[in-house]
Amino acid sequence: MKVWRFFKKLFLGIFILLFLLTAGGMTYLYFVSQIDEPVIKDASALQIERTQLDSNFYALGNNRLKKAESGLWELYLEGDGFERGVAHGKLAKELVQQQENYFVASIKKIIPSEIYLRFLKYFVGWFNRELPDYVKEEYKQEIFGVSRSASEEFDYIGTNYQRMLNYHAAHDIGHALQDKNMVVGCTSFAVWKSDAEDSILTIGRNFDFYVGDDFAKDKIVCFYNPDSGYKFMTITWAGFTGGVSGMNIEGLTVTINAAKSQPPLASATPISLVAREILQYATTIDEAFAIAKKRQTFVSESILIGSAKDNRAALIEKSPAKTALFMPDSSRLICTNHFQSPEFAADELNQKQMKESASVYRYQRMEQLLNESPEMNIQEAADILRDRFGMDDADIGLGNEKAVNQLLAHHSVIFQPAKKLAWISTAPFQLGDYVCYNLDSVFSVFPKLNEVKELTVDSLLIWEDDFVDSKEFEDFLFFKDIKNQMQEGLRMDEFTMNYDATYSFEQSNPDYYLTYWLLGDYYTKNKQPHEAEICYEIALTKEVATEPEKVKIEESLEEIRSNH
Repeated sequence: MKVWRFFKKLFLGIFILLFLLTAGGMTYLYFVSQIDEPVIKDASALQIERTQLDSNFYALGNNRLKKAESGLWELYLEGDGFERGVAHGKLAKELVQQQENYFVASIKKIIPSEIYLRFLKYFVGWFNRELPDYVKEEYKQEIFGVSRSASEEFDYIGTNYQRMLNYHAAHDIGHALQDKNMVVGCTSFAVWKSDAEDSILTIGRNFDFYVGDDFAKDKIVCFYNPDSGYKFMTITWAGFTGGVSGMNIEGLTVTINAAKSQPPLASATPISLVAREILQYATTIDEAFAIAKKRQTFVSESILIGSAKDNRAALIEKSPAKTALFMPDSSRLICTNHFQSPEFAADELNQKQMKESASVYRYQRMEQLLNESPEMNIQEAADILRDRFGMDDADIGLGNEKAVNQLLAHHSVIFQPAKKLAWISTAPFQLGDYVCYNLDSVFSVFPKLNEVKELTVDSLLIWEDDFVDSKEFEDFLFFKDIKNQMQEGLRMDEFTMNYDATYSFEQSNPDYYLTYWLLGDYYTKNKQPHEAEICYEIALTKEVATEPEKVKIEESLEEIRSNH
């Protein structure tokens, strides 16, 4: 009995200790995950309410939000950080809340448990506990202003301000942890002098940050007139104040492309806010590089800078440890998802990225396309951004990461900074019309606009790709729908198809390795090893996008063979 009482007390003591440690840990996480709101000296902007000028057209002071005929939303903001944020939030309140709904829905597909999501908020809070220290006060106030219009529905994730601030680091975290292609690689290029028509600097980019089709529905072209720095535009989404693609009134452009990163241990400045600062405060490549050098980031990224004043483009390559400027001797520049400067080229992570990812293949494909378009004009730039093929125009399957156009772009854009012109793609992906904005014209007209009027330059429209009306595109949409159902169903162990359905799925995208990989997984789940083996074998004959994916298919094939 004495022994029993001893062990009983021991177990009770261990239980109490574990409880106290858990409670203490949760209490610690709770307190360190709290983020103080910025102090606002003049909050009078909160008293101004938006007025509706027409259907999908709103005003708040000089600030404006309207939906164009193209389907793009157009937003004009002015004032200091807090004033811009409040105007952004109030004008686009429904869009801000809807965009967060889409974002959280995509997270819930990965993490369906609300209990775990509640715990995750403390982990994210702990991870980002020092994030405010790395964000300019101006941008904290702007994000805080937007957050005043965010939904209270997601309080279990964090306060409105915490969530809005943390979302600005989502791009970085997504890229750092993207080994399963949750975020696919972007492609950008620049040509000038002998490589461009009339020697005019021209930049093109596809932004392939994919968080689901819904997330990309309501793109915003935002025109900023800040109380400090330069006027500029960005292509963005509601609630997001960072920069991923943009141009300022001085003819400086910024686009960002992810590079290989180690999983981060703590946050620093989100790369989109570095890009935003460059857009707002730089006019030359040297000024952009100086801003990038002084900001600490927690992921690796290439920032392609186009400069009308320098009449050329350059790459700022940045990691948490160092920053380099890459300026090739030629009159063209290609950027995919690996580093090119001498400072980074031999780094182990960069070498791994070049060997295992689709980045080098896509870079080489871009070289082919640029060689086919000497003295490139705007139409040719759009054609390149829409290119769906592999090397030597090979059919590699629609949606392949090795293609320049992976049919998932959030947006695509072409800049001519010397003319202050920006062509922005409309749905679907970069296949719809590219509509053209002239920055001088927009900043002159938009703040005073009280009636419905298009802001784009009709004569400079680039028509939609004929591919949109093709049977092949229709088949791709069918493929995409079934693919999403299969991936979700296989994850949940509850998906079945009859023979006709599997055949239709195969025929909808027959050159794509993923088609046969998914069918192989489906047949494996349904205990049809012979069919699975055939599909895995076919998948390996196709152009597999990355080395890790190829290894996984080979492992699945070997397992089927060893068990069959």
